[in-house]
Amino acid sequence: MLTQKEGWIEVITGPMFAGKTEELLRRIKRLEYAKKNIIVFKPQIDGRYAADEVVSHNNNRTKSINISKGRDMLLHIQPSTQVIAVDEVQFLDSETVDILDFLADQGKRVIVSGLDSDFRGETFGFMGRLISIAEFVTKLTAVCVKCSAPATRTQRIVNGKPAKFMDPIVLIGASESYEARCRHCHKVYRKPKPIKGNLYEK
Repeated sequence: MLTQKEGWIEVITGPMFAGKTEELLRRIKRLEYAKKNIIVFKPQIDGRYAADEVVSHNNNRTKSINISKGRDMLLHIQPSTQVIAVDEVQFLDSETVDILDFLADQGKRVIVSGLDSDFRGETFGFMGRLISIAEFVTKLTAVCVKCSAPATRTQRIVNGKPAKFMDPIVLIGASESYEARCRHCHKVYRKPKPIKGNLYEK
């Protein structure tokens, strides 16, 4: 009889205000009840709510270790570590994917949360690659602040108006800078690319 091998990657993704960190904390709490040896990381750049804690918008929290790049995790993980959790993983460097893949191969359960797309509506850095190698992907939606439809995109607001396409990708903020929007209400100021011909022509 074959036994199930340990070690896999779980990705919790979606736009801002979809409850990604809340879901990550829920999974961590369940594993704590199961007496699992867990270590939690978050990017150094994200200091919105606390310096050494992962904190959800609902103010639920757990202790965490700040790191600036994926390889930093290896300095803290022990052979006895069973679960590695990372919040806001999209803010780390691209090598993070290889590090998480390696940890899963070593029999670790890896759980991460992060944005799948940036304020432009495009893939956020390495997230597409991470999602493609993950065993489990949970895509959450928020509620569009304009029409209440399911929101899958993050709207950046600058002085009350949509951000420009060429604005920097990374800008740490919360409700003062971002809103959850559906595809129809999501706006980015840019020159539209012309589409030649009729899309419905055969």
